[in-house]
Amino acid sequence: MSGARIVRVSGALAEARPMAGASLYELVLVGERRLLGEVIRLTGDRGTIQVYEDTTGLGVGEAVELTGRALTVTLGPGLLGQVLDGVGRPLHDIARATGDFVRSGVTAPTLDATRRWTFAATARAGDAVRGGDVLGSVAERPGISHMILVPPGVAGTIADLAAGEYTVTDAIGRLEDGTTLRLAHDWPVRQPRPSAHRLPADRPLVTGQRVFDFLFPVAEGGTVAVPGGFGTGKTVIQQSLAKFAAADVVIYVGCGERGNEMAEVLEEFPRLVDPATGRSIMDRSILVVNTSNMPVAAREASVYLGVTIGEYYRDMGYRVAMMADSLSRWAEALREIGARLQEMPGEEGYPTYLGNRLGKFYERAGRVGALGRPERTGALTLISAISPPGGDFSEPVTQACLRVAGALWALDPALAHQRQFPAVDWETSYSLYSDVTDPWFAERAGAEWPAIRRDTLELMQRERELREIAGLVGPEALQDRDRLLLDVAALVRETVLGQSAYDPNDASSPVAKTYQLAALAHELYRRGLDVLEHGTAFDALDLSPVRRALAALRRAASADVDALAAAAAAAIVALAPPVMVPQA
Repeated sequence: MSGARIVRVSGALAEARPMAGASLYELVLVGERRLLGEVIRLTGDRGTIQVYEDTTGLGVGEAVELTGRALTVTLGPGLLGQVLDGVGRPLHDIARATGDFVRSGVTAPTLDATRRWTFAATARAGDAVRGGDVLGSVAERPGISHMILVPPGVAGTIADLAAGEYTVTDAIGRLEDGTTLRLAHDWPVRQPRPSAHRLPADRPLVTGQRVFDFLFPVAEGGTVAVPGGFGTGKTVIQQSLAKFAAADVVIYVGCGERGNEMAEVLEEFPRLVDPATGRSIMDRSILVVNTSNMPVAAREASVYLGVTIGEYYRDMGYRVAMMADSLSRWAEALREIGARLQEMPGEEGYPTYLGNRLGKFYERAGRVGALGRPERTGALTLISAISPPGGDFSEPVTQACLRVAGALWALDPALAHQRQFPAVDWETSYSLYSDVTDPWFAERAGAEWPAIRRDTLELMQRERELREIAGLVGPEALQDRDRLLLDVAALVRETVLGQSAYDPNDASSPVAKTYQLAALAHELYRRGLDVLEHGTAFDALDLSPVRRALAALRRAASADVDALAAAAAAAIVALAPPVMVPQA
């Protein structure tokens, strides 16, 4: 006990004294209900605490207990399939203890301390080990081998280590210096987990969404900002990525979202079927839930909790995709806490350190060589949704994200209203990973991938200009070449960039199919120009057979792709100008 007492309460913040023995970011228990809190400011013997639970009823004079540790999460078998709150408490366990409404002061361990796991040891007594070395493994979920790692910072010689059935709190062995080895260990969420070295971002995270893979790819270990107003499909996109992206583990952080939206996510995720295994997507997913009606301070912790769990699975050698929805609500929590601390506000009231905090958060993504033996390569890719008020991308949170993110997938309400999915504005969006991932796509999909990608972007940009002109003078007043470009660009939007999340054959697109669709659209434009140059009028050019053929290819099952691609190519050849035979 520290003897500290509360002297002031303001919303989620409380002040206590004397706090001379406290440390910055130390975890504390506040008041008679022992509410979870964290020290965020120390001034003399007075400490400011942000409380992660509802402070209603908290009074001056109640005691504050120091714990001597930072906000941590227990990392070990049993994380997959969990639904956690912003500070790592499993919501299903809390619901069983309190009912539908979470009461303040209720605690529950992140991992089930009663469940027994079968541990298969690979290290043995006498081995010298250090942080990151693999001691053995546990079959956490079907197809997921959970490696038991020596915690970073621990080193020594194994005195004993035995295979068998253990809980996460049991000792599985010990080092010669007496250090106990367990299946799980704690890690402070604000501290990045170390790695041996960082690797270049030279391979893509294949998402299965053509507009992303083809035009705006993200590298494994990369970062993406996804700003979009209400109704632009951010949640549907993130569900599609969770289901179809080439990631071994998916972490979804609902940070400050509306309760009804998060309820839909909690209902939908268990229903999503992993196409690779035929089992629920929850077998390889972890949900961190912190809705808008929960204490605002816990929003700030929820993203750090998610990224720490992601780093843990990255260290096992897995490809991890983390979706944060949304960083705007996280930034709003920083703004509210900053206001209660009476800090100097920056633009639109956000704290002046907003950009610094975002930068440090994004830096935790990456593709790395993991610590320890055997050698492992893992990646943590960060895809963060942003909800700019009124869809204004010039607001501070969006701009701060753009300074550090490697790709921008900007969502356009107008495209969403036109039923374009994903509703990506290809004029605003960009990717800094295109050049480094082009060789990978060229090797596995088609050698012309980089050239066709550049030509398609130019085509779409030119189409935006022509549509403005056509709106003034009418499309019939345009030259035949421009009318052809408009028709081909519309075809590209419908069959190459657009997808249906409800069509099992179109919800995800392999890169080979994406390449065939894009290459055929490119060939159609080239052939159409050739026909026009040989004197055929645009009105005499019938593109409907090609349009039907490409639409059929878009909806094709994997077994039918090659045959339908050949049919589309034949329809394009039929547009070729007639061969002029010289007269004798």
